[in-house]
Amino acid sequence: VQLQASGGGLVQAGGSLRLSCAASGSNFNIKSILGWYRQAPGKQRELVAEETSGGSRNYADSAKGRFTISRDNYENKVDLQMNSLKPEDTAVYYCSARWYDDYYWGQGTLVTVSS
Repeated sequence: VQLQASGGGLVQAGGSLRLSCAASGSNFNIKSILGWYRQAPGKQRELVAEETSGGSRNYADSAKGRFTISRDNYENKVDLQMNSLKPEDTAVYYCSARWYDDYYWGQGTLVTVSS
């Protein structure tokens, strides 16, 4: 499974960014849960949002009301729209594909929110 993420960058607090991720590979299961995790310096990787192939979404409390995950099952893509960004959202964001206990990760894209 290959996950290619894009869209990170530098933004001021209150601004918006959109992350995109495309999944591919012969062993990619279209029923995988696609999602976004992030890891800030000195902290553990944490879930931001995820979506099942059936459209069920799960958000971290920190993301609720500000971030929106959206998935395209035909293109095997997952986007994360991030609004009202805060300095504490600064982290490396990783696209993920999960099938039961098997996790696959993209290369990570850096999001920096300046105050």
